Amino acid sequence: MKKNKTITILAVFIFLLLISACAKKEIKNIDSNGKNIVCFGDSITFGYGVNVGEDFPSALGKMVNMPVINSGVDGDTSAQGLKRIKSDVLDHNPLIVLIEFGGNDFTHKVPMDETINNIREIVRLIQSKGSMTAIVDISAGLFMRDYRVRLSKLASETGSIFVPQALNRIITNPSMKSDFMHPNIQGYKIVAERVHKAISPYLGKIKK
Repeated sequence: MKKNKTITILAVFIFLLLISACAKKEIKNIDSNGKNIVCFGDSITFGYGVNVGEDFPSALGKMVNMPVINSGVDGDTSAQGLKRIKSDVLDHNPLIVLIEFGGNDFTHKVPMDETINNIREIVRLIQSKGSMTAIVDISAGLFMRDYRVRLSKLASETGSIFVPQALNRIITNPSMKSDFMHPNIQGYKIVAERVHKAISPYLGKIKK
């Protein structure tokens, strides 16, 4: 009886593992042949409030063994980003693209559905070229929480890496900011660390 019970428990455990493996969404284009990490976004990516080289893409570049390109433009909405995706992203042979938009859409009162659709199209265009995508969410606690929920769902649907709450405990900490919204050099280093933590497992899968 004891042996049968052990076998039953083992069978259930294996079954649950199989379900979990099937339910887990793989990151699309994990076998990307690109050579660069492209950071694509607005002022948070650009590095507003700090000197050149003190932005989060520069900090990320010191953590990885490959080029990191800063394609952030101060003030960009998701629609404006979509217009420059070829020259600023696709032409740079990306291995992975970090997509960080939404802050200016929020302040300009762009309908959230429009923002999500723009980011979805950005993801589609990048993935169609064989690159991995990572969606960087700049919410923090209750600030832009609805965006976090929608972006998390979008990441799951599209097979993108998700970087949640990149500005958490930064936006509420004056010692980490250069103004009411943007990080200072210390804040951007934390953003880089959070991004690196999210993408590093996938960088390790790159074929040498």
